[in-house]
Amino acid sequence: MKEEWEKFIERCEQIYTSEEMRQIIHAYSFASEHHGDKMRLDGSPYMSHPLGVANLLLDYGVDSATIVSALVHETINHGGATEEELEQNFGNEVASIVSVISKLNRLELTDESLSSAMNLRKVLVGMSEDVRVLFLKMADRLHNLRTGASLDPEALKRKVNETMTVLIPIAHRLGMYQMKGEMEDLCLKYSKPDVYQDILERLNQTEKDLHESLEEMEENISDMLMKQNIPFRLKSRVKSVYSIYNKLNNGKKWEGIYDILALRVIVEKVSDCYLTIGLIHAKYRPIPGRFKDYIAMPKQNMYQSLHTGVFGSDGHRYEIQVRTEEMDEYAEKGVASHFAYKEKHYMRSVMEQKLEIFRNLIESSESLSDVEFQNSIEQEFLNESIYVFTPKGDVVELPKGATPIDFAYQIHSDVGNKMVGAIVNDGIVPLSYELHNNDVVKIKTNFNSTPNKEWLNVVKTSHARNKIKAYFSKQEKDIYIEKGNAILMNELRKKKLSFDVLFTSENIKKICNELKLENLNDLYFSIGSLRYTATYIISLITENKKNIQDILLERVEKNMDKSTSKCDVLVSGYDHILVNLAKCCEPIVGDEIVGFITKGEGVTVHKADCKNIHPQSERLIDVSWNYCEESSFFVTLYIVVEPGKNHLADIISKASEKNISVESVKTKESEIETRYEITVKVKNLEELENFCNSLCAFSFVRSVNRK
Repeated sequence: MKEEWEKFIERCEQIYTSEEMRQIIHAYSFASEHHGDKMRLDGSPYMSHPLGVANLLLDYGVDSATIVSALVHETINHGGATEEELEQNFGNEVASIVSVISKLNRLELTDESLSSAMNLRKVLVGMSEDVRVLFLKMADRLHNLRTGASLDPEALKRKVNETMTVLIPIAHRLGMYQMKGEMEDLCLKYSKPDVYQDILERLNQTEKDLHESLEEMEENISDMLMKQNIPFRLKSRVKSVYSIYNKLNNGKKWEGIYDILALRVIVEKVSDCYLTIGLIHAKYRPIPGRFKDYIAMPKQNMYQSLHTGVFGSDGHRYEIQVRTEEMDEYAEKGVASHFAYKEKHYMRSVMEQKLEIFRNLIESSESLSDVEFQNSIEQEFLNESIYVFTPKGDVVELPKGATPIDFAYQIHSDVGNKMVGAIVNDGIVPLSYELHNNDVVKIKTNFNSTPNKEWLNVVKTSHARNKIKAYFSKQEKDIYIEKGNAILMNELRKKKLSFDVLFTSENIKKICNELKLENLNDLYFSIGSLRYTATYIISLITENKKNIQDILLERVEKNMDKSTSKCDVLVSGYDHILVNLAKCCEPIVGDEIVGFITKGEGVTVHKADCKNIHPQSERLIDVSWNYCEESSFFVTLYIVVEPGKNHLADIISKASEKNISVESVKTKESEIETRYEITVKVKNLEELENFCNSLCAFSFVRSVNRK
């Protein structure tokens, strides 16, 4: 450790100021003190991990706060330190970064069918706040994967699954190919060791021949460029194991993989890039369709390079990339190469552009199921991209299958909201038309036009979907505000009260403070959306609590034994009220709920959208969950499966696997389907949805619905 630390300090001294070095040295001492003599699972000192993470981050030229954060990033979870201690020793900036990382590192994959989406949501939300958290999380995971063989198989499986689903797609999107490539290889090594070893052995069998071929090609290109007086340097590599696996897995034959051998030519000027490609094509026969100009048409993540494939004189096929030093720096490090950390400008506009896609997905996550959210991530991060043009020649990157609607919203939300048609390559196309590479797209707009809800069925990007939903949400909010206003005015008329006298600015402020609302429109919205009744709102001003709710509740309290009342639901403003869960909709913890006051039987709790509840009833009252770990709830599920075979054993087995108790089962069979009505006992909505999604994964299950 002493030798590693000394090498690390030497590297840091070339980058950071004396004051920054003092903080880095203090961070190492702080972490060493908190971790003590602890060892990692692979037998190495615990401090080897934070030092290894910090070393990885040094390659990205990060600021000293990131290095300090890397050195102390495990002290909260595994060293007994507190966020307050970190803030006192290193300031709010470091404490904030380490706090987020500590929370992210405590997340565990609990269920294979839902874990990817759940963790994607949590990790992306954390990452979107500060890009340095993103870099630190990447380096932390890469270093852990390097020693992953020491983990137990189940823990390693979860790490690999989360890395492939969460971190690698982000690394790809941000152009952090160096980390991405190593993480991919390690994940393949752990998840498919036989496949990994087979590819490695095939590469090793021809390793000597491959490296000799690369050396010969390097010499030839070097001679060519020196004769033309073009300053350059060369890099060469044999394609990564995971990249080969990916191509083989997509149906390629070993002989059909053109870029096992790759050369990178790095020159000084953009003009030298094109000259170099011309010289290479003049000497070696190009492979048709392999030339890509990412300098003139950069990828949306700002990656730039010229790519080509050629047949070498030895019969091997080579992938050749030509780029400038600046382009190479970005290709290796992605967005990290664009931030002047020492100037603290890491969240400038370029970062906003890079993280926009994450924020779009985060915004959509609350309205999507976990499966839908995971599909959205996979579609936008993992699928192939296409590149289309505006009429002015600007390049727009979209996921494969995107439509003119996606294109319009990518340009600007106003363009999307006002679009009435699309012209692609000078021809009119339907809005559901699937765009292709190199299409030139022109959007026709009309000032009076508005989005169509049907567009949600054809758009491919979450960005477009969010903008369309946002438009209609605003429209619906306006309707609720208008409805709430009408309900309140009607109630005031019934009580013969004046709005102007009652709803003074002082009283409005009083209500908003008590109900945590922003303004009068929020108050109308809360009434229109049935969050509060108009009677309750009026009573907050008049302090006349003897409304119908209170009268009924007083009757209930008189007729019940308070000492025996206990429930998982709290009734707003009342203690010891008899509370029952409605049989018609079977609410459970996690559902939005509302209380209904019954005569003599207390308050019955329904789901907020229960069809048996009249939204304008004066008997509605606010209730909330008072959940404890021991609580459980009965829920009825209707499961429709294919006819002809008894699948009940599979369903009960899955329930047992999820630690869910099955209380009763009814079966109804017909020629077209078999329907099971099962009653299960669950702790909350999350557990129920988890179970339902695992049932939907069965090929024989057609639908799963809740009572």
